[in-house]
Amino acid sequence: MREALLQTDLPLPNRRSGKVRDLYDVRLTDGSDALLIVATDRISAFDVVMANGLPGKGIVLTQISRFWFDRFADVVPNHLLSMDVADVPGLNATERAALNGRIMLCRRVNILPVECIARGYLAGSGWKDYQASGRVCGHVLPTGLRNGDRLPQPLFTPSTKAAAGHDENITYDEGVGVIGAANMAAIAHLTLDLYVRARDYALTRGIILADTKFEFGLLPGQEQPILADEIFTPDCSRFWPADDWEPGREQRSFDKQIVRNYLEELVHQGGWNKTPPGPVLPPEIVERTLGRYLEAYELLTGGQLHLDDF
Repeated sequence: MREALLQTDLPLPNRRSGKVRDLYDVRLTDGSDALLIVATDRISAFDVVMANGLPGKGIVLTQISRFWFDRFADVVPNHLLSMDVADVPGLNATERAALNGRIMLCRRVNILPVECIARGYLAGSGWKDYQASGRVCGHVLPTGLRNGDRLPQPLFTPSTKAAAGHDENITYDEGVGVIGAANMAAIAHLTLDLYVRARDYALTRGIILADTKFEFGLLPGQEQPILADEIFTPDCSRFWPADDWEPGREQRSFDKQIVRNYLEELVHQGGWNKTPPGPVLPPEIVERTLGRYLEAYELLTGGQLHLDDF
């Protein structure tokens, strides 16, 4: 198995890192400024980055995003300029080879500080909220729903970053207070519209898209939000095999639920407490999780992804 790319150190300015991605500023040959997003093979859960990664995961995520950006290019503009490493100035051949298949060269946008979550099924934190209150992020739901049930209609549940860096659910009106009424209305509409389109398509491919999240931003001088970050990947979405869907239990998943389940058991055994540093994931968990990512790509796109080609 190839080695996981856990970090980058490129000769480009203003390097910063998120849980999975490394970002750099880029000056293009035409003199314009752009953003380079590198999807590493890091994997996080419970807001903690694990000690090891999934070799090739960043490539899978980037290629899934490519598929969806292409599919929805006529629905909403996005920040993507290129995924070709040859378009990134200032890199040598070795650096370009390491990045092949895992980069997005993007227009610089001002990210709106409201994360947009669409929920079509009762799962995860939504299920926990419902058990405690009969609500999901303030939305009152019918009684008697089970874990994994399809919701009567998709929900828009925004969140924002709390001071400690964690996602914190907010109300729609609180979002208006952060980014304004026009922006909030626009991103709520786009979130649910994109979710429904992707949900319906994925179902034809044998996948249930249970929930997902988006980020939107504004180009300088423009008022209409555009899509940024990633879209409908296993890192930002919950995918279930449709032929195995059975409400009333945890669903088998194409995302990193395998990792979450392993970590929950580790916590239960007293081997970790959900704080940094993240533990080393066993080879079996790495292999199974990466296999599920690849299976999701193949089902969604109808093609095969050979990591050795990158």
